[in-house]
Amino acid sequence: MNDFISIFPEEKAVPSSVQLPADLEQREYLINGQMLQWQGELNKVLSPVFIKEGNQFKQKVIGSTPMLTSKESLEALDAAVKAYDLGHGVWPTMSVAERIQCVEKFLSKMKEKRAVVVNLLMWEIGKSQKDSEKEFDRTCDYIVDTINALKDLDRRSAHFVQEQGILGQIRRVPLGVALCMGPYNYPLNETFTTLFPALIMGNTVVFKPAKFGVLLIRPLLEAFQTSFPPGVINVIYGRGRETVGALMESGKIDVFAFIGTNKGANELKKAHPKSHRLRAILGLDAKNLAIILPDTDIDVAVSECVLGSLSFNGQRCTALKIIFAHKDIVDVFLKKLSEAIARLKPGMPWDAGVSLTPLPEPGKTDFLKNLVTDAIEHGAKVINPNGGEVAHTFFYPAVLYPVTDKMRIYSEEQFGPVVPVLAFEKEQEVIDYVLNSNFGQQLSIFGKDSKTIGRLIDSFASQVGRININTQCQRGPDTFPFNGRKDSAEGTLSVADALRSFSIRSLVATKITDDNKKIIGNIIRNRESDFLSTDYIF
Repeated sequence: MNDFISIFPEEKAVPSSVQLPADLEQREYLINGQMLQWQGELNKVLSPVFIKEGNQFKQKVIGSTPMLTSKESLEALDAAVKAYDLGHGVWPTMSVAERIQCVEKFLSKMKEKRAVVVNLLMWEIGKSQKDSEKEFDRTCDYIVDTINALKDLDRRSAHFVQEQGILGQIRRVPLGVALCMGPYNYPLNETFTTLFPALIMGNTVVFKPAKFGVLLIRPLLEAFQTSFPPGVINVIYGRGRETVGALMESGKIDVFAFIGTNKGANELKKAHPKSHRLRAILGLDAKNLAIILPDTDIDVAVSECVLGSLSFNGQRCTALKIIFAHKDIVDVFLKKLSEAIARLKPGMPWDAGVSLTPLPEPGKTDFLKNLVTDAIEHGAKVINPNGGEVAHTFFYPAVLYPVTDKMRIYSEEQFGPVVPVLAFEKEQEVIDYVLNSNFGQQLSIFGKDSKTIGRLIDSFASQVGRININTQCQRGPDTFPFNGRKDSAEGTLSVADALRSFSIRSLVATKITDDNKKIIGNIIRNRESDFLSTDYIF
């Protein structure tokens, strides 16, 4: 053990403002508008935080969650199917304005739970207080932006079009029953960026929280229950293989929203008996790279690469996961990169100014240590002081150089604080890496020469979903499309794109005759149809 063990506190040193109740035992789960009580097995929720007790360190147990079975998950599915009722249920036939009112009611209740959700984010996944607060607030903003985007979409659909003697109105309608599953690194934000577009477009939902960051959904269950009609949103817990597998095998899931690994997504999609009827919106693995050109402003590149590779300990799909630095500046880059990492503060999530915190995933430090060992065995060195040091769930960032294609870290996603760097001489070396990669989410180019950058943009535009110039890879702003190629994604997520992903265009059309115009006019004036409407939502 090393000096980093000292970051773990005694119980009395934890600020009272972030302390949790002694044991958050959750037995509640939500099906068909009813808050049910689970009497079976519970899953113990371990925090990545260890507490010092004398000369020993004990991992903090913060609560437990229900270990539901396939029986309960299928009951949730039946409730969602019934609430959708082949598109005839209360929710899918409700007006857009009424659905918006339900979402706004939820958002108001959600904001009341900010403090407890932020605390649970810190304790459950080790996210810093600043980033936890940012995740909560950004999620609220995303819901507001989704509401406004739907209003805009509905306004554009409120008119009729005339083409080749045909009169028609085109609107977007829901797809059916959605299964929404989010990731543990953004268990609130990333989850809700699929959940709320699915809901607000009129789909009914079975929602299973992430494998870590589960308890933080508990404070929001009552808001779900009281804001939406019964069966519209159903929240289940338990082992994914049993609960989610049963849902997919039923063939009754119409939309699959999942943020996780491509392996997990493939297995679940294969379980669906009618894959052609399954709409999938997936955010998957990535191996985003940074390209440091010889004319780069080194200080800018270092600053962005530290943020890009180590924000939330590198546990982001958009993180920079490998760095190609030109041979002429690689030594200077590595020196400044190591110095910048040394200035990052390790500690507990609630510590002021903290940048490096414990990792929530069991076995993660061993996995990362093995990646480092493999790289060293194949000729790399740990460049930065203390790189790769481990204390319980804490892993100090390790900068590896020179990395080669013989090392696991060259192609394998680390999803953690290991920063592989290799030197390149010719642009084609970097181009070949991107072309041959199984992933295609994003990359970053750092440099000043517009001709070179323009040439690289053209090389990569057909390989990744986003190219960043002199800035780290990232998802935001949320109005920008968020997608990927190859094994990195399916479908596009952004505020507007998500609404389209969870719906389908449908139209009513007729020949333009006096009789048909009269019929359409009567339907509109007398409000004889929910679909045909010229209402304008303010």
